[in-house]
Formats: sequence, C-alpha cells, structure tokens
Amino acid sequence: MTSCTTTSWTANDLPEMTGRTVVITGAGRGLGLITARELARAGARVVLGVRDPDKARRAVADLPGTFDIRPLDVSDLTSVRAFADSWSGDLDILINNAGVMDIPAARTADGLDLQTTTNHTGPFLLTTLLLEHITDRVVHVTSELHKQGRIDLADLDWRTRKHNGMQAYQASKLAVVLFSLELQRRLTASGSPVRSVLASPGIARTTLASHSRSNVINRLTFLTNAPERGALSLLYAATQDVPGNSYIGPDGPGGFRGSPTVRRPGKAGLDPAMAGRLWDATAELVGPLPQ
Repeated sequence: MTSCTTTSWTANDLPEMTGRTVVITGAGRGLGLITARELARAGARVVLGVRDPDKARRAVADLPGTFDIRPLDVSDLTSVRAFADSWSGDLDILINNAGVMDIPAARTADGLDLQTTTNHTGPFLLTTLLLEHITDRVVHVTSELHKQGRIDLADLDWRTRKHNGMQAYQASKLAVVLFSLELQRRLTASGSPVRSVLASPGIARTTLASHSRSNVINRLTFLTNAPERGALSLLYAATQDVPGNSYIGPDGPGGFRGSPTVRRPGKAGLDPAMAGRLWDATAELVGPLPQ
C-alpha cells in the first residue's frame, strides 16, 4: 500500500486494488456504500455484508466493479457466525462499518443490548472469527464522540443501569477504540503483520442520526462533512501505509470535518489495561471464540 501525507487526500489517490478482497459491513447505504463504490472502482472485489441483500444489489447495480452481496446482521450473533463460517480463502481487508446511533433501548435475538451489539459486540465477534483469513488489516469505524464515552465493565450490556441512547452510543464507540488497541497488541505479540486501524468520518451528514436529537448537527453544514468526504477516512484507513492502531480522522478543528489524516484518539481509548478487560468482558457476552 502507498503512503500519502498531504491533507488534501481524495479517493483519486487510492492505490490499485486489483486482486484484493474487502469485506464491508453495513455497506448497502451511506458511508459503507460510498466506500464500497470507491474500492471497487479501484479494482477490489468488494463483499457487502448487509441485512437486506436485495436492497444492496439495487444500490450497486449500476456501479462499475466486482461486488459480492452476502447476508449479515452484526446485531445477530447467529448471523455473524454463519457469515464467518461460510468464508473461505484470504480476506485482505475487513471494514467494520455497520452501526446505529442513539436508538431506544432494545434487545437483540440473543438478548443483548441492540446498540452495543451492533456497534461493538457483533463486530468484535466477526473480527475474531475472520481473523485467521485476514492478510492486511481490520478497519473499525468509530466516532469523535468516543471521547465522551464511559464504559461500565460490570454492566457492559446495559442490564442494570437506566438506558440512555446517547450514552450507550458514546460507550460503544469508545469500546471500538479500545478493541482496536487490544487487537493490535495481540497481533503484534503474535508476530502477525495484520494491522488494526481506526477511522472516524468526523460529523458526516448521513441518516445515522436522523431519528436522534443529535440530527440537528446535520443542518450545521459548516461543522460537518458531506458523506463523500466523511468516507475518505475509511478509504484512507483501509489503503494507506499507517502504523497499527492509527486513528484516522478529518484534519479540521475537533476532527469534525476536513480531509483524512492521522490523529489521536481520546485518552480513555489509550488505556491498555481497560482494553484487555473489555476484551474479556466482550468475549463473555459472545460465547466461544477461536483459540
């Protein structure tokens, strides 16, 4: 992969991706679809893991490139395991993009908190199950709001606390950052060349927050990134030669908008002890993992 230090990096700077396979979760719309489109344009075989395959097929029908549409609901651990079990061969890049924001309290088919599972627990399981196939990197999509997150390891799944949608979102995105930290530690310790990389799109004007009180931010265009620009952080994180556990986000003030560059996560996302404990707590929620 190539390295690019300019702050005006765009999708036109993507390297040649022919022969490479990329899995993107939640790629039927929004940032995931834009990322899929651009990587396919660069020559990659892009596998879209989506809840609605028919809708995804329609979304990519007129796009150039090679797309493979497969059912995957990261909030359903049975679906995650089925997707991983069906995988064969190498997988160059996994992009954990699927997510929800500030939704009402709800439980999954497994009895887990829906928002925490969609944003962290499901991607954690998917990554660990696919890791033996991954040859290059895992990209985790997080949010600048992880800096306001607080994780309660005794109640990671929101069973005893009063549920708060925004606090659950912030905590789940902090969990993503800590997951990347611990994953990279384990990869390095094992001598693996695979990298774990974080991507924040800044505040991208997508439908993610459309039902939330935070949707007001989408109307403040001077503070936000257009979706096309927000997706650049994902594309940069997936293709550029950056160190393991790099945090890629917009270069503007606060990381809200701008062009992708290497930034620094919040202090809470750099706690190795918490990252290790979170790994163990999450593993308890999802059940058996590869040894």
